[in-house]
Amino acid sequence: MTRDYLLLIASLFLWGIGEGMFFYFQPIYLQQLGASPVTIGFVLGLGGLVMAFAHVPAGWLADRIGRRPLLWAAWLIGLTAAWLMALGNVLLAFSLGVVLYNFTAFVIAPLNSYLTAARGKLSVGRAITLSSSAFASGSVLGPISGGLLGETFGLRAVYYAAAMLFVFSTLLIFFVHSQPLEEHDGRQSFRTLLANPRYLNFLVLAFLVFFALYLPQPLTPNFLQNQRHLSLVHIGQLGSLGSLGNAVFNLMLGQLSPRLGFLLAQAGVLIFGIFIWQGSGLPWYGVAYFMLGGYRAARALASAQVRSFVEAHQMGLAYGIAETLNSLPLFLAPPIAGWLYDLRPDFIYPVALTFIGLGLILSLFFLPRPAVETQPGLQD
Repeated sequence: MTRDYLLLIASLFLWGIGEGMFFYFQPIYLQQLGASPVTIGFVLGLGGLVMAFAHVPAGWLADRIGRRPLLWAAWLIGLTAAWLMALGNVLLAFSLGVVLYNFTAFVIAPLNSYLTAARGKLSVGRAITLSSSAFASGSVLGPISGGLLGETFGLRAVYYAAAMLFVFSTLLIFFVHSQPLEEHDGRQSFRTLLANPRYLNFLVLAFLVFFALYLPQPLTPNFLQNQRHLSLVHIGQLGSLGSLGNAVFNLMLGQLSPRLGFLLAQAGVLIFGIFIWQGSGLPWYGVAYFMLGGYRAARALASAQVRSFVEAHQMGLAYGIAETLNSLPLFLAPPIAGWLYDLRPDFIYPVALTFIGLGLILSLFFLPRPAVETQPGLQD
């Protein structure tokens, strides 16, 4: 592993702690600020929409001005959004912070491109899943401390603590080196991608899969607090188990082929939905959240597969397009989840499980088989 790769790992670890402190409490805090289930779904969905349309421009820019400027921009915007959420004690101000924070997801394409180039002797799949595991390892610590802080001082204090951690994570990111640009025709790269059937088939399949995997997630904290009567401390503990599952799934599935890992990750989220819906106590919900680690692992493994379908000079744009389609479910699923929750809180889960099962079947039969991965190198 290179020096730059290790700096990114450390920065992602700190960011994971901070995001983990508030991520699982986001819908609960929105509820405390007066939002209904439908409004919660709308706010989270709007954040997903902003997230989705940020990826392609970011990927395009990464191929032209370099990846490091976009990493710097994302960390600074995320830091600003965290302070806006901490200071915004009314629904509108806090919601603006949520949406701005989601916008920083544009970093995924430049980050994956940067990690791919800086990975040293690691495979692409290993490099991306290891970085995701570092983030998840930090997230293990976040929800527990966030739950304790929220229960003792209120959820607003959680956002202040997270914002302070983001300051240190941002400082680390400013020490990574720039990477050289590759010469290529941008318009030709875009046309080539649109004429690449294996890449396009994978994008369509991944969109359907990630819609199914995300549908049961947005309102689950509210379901656990309102219908299962769990405290913030218990929900925080579940969030930590989810982050631990994320780290374990990434480490274990990163050793497998991305295609097989992608299938197993979906199975993990299927178990999550079943156990939340039919479980009757904290141990059941703990196993469920651990298995939810498959969701983030699936995102990392999807990115790892993208690299094998495209040329090296297309990485930023290819990752950007893929992340746009993979993020659209973050816009579409929360309003639907809010509507289902309003109809009947537990109705989300059988609907989601049906879609997840369908996604698994489609993946098993139609997931394209990646080409043999090229040897690692700085320009690859």
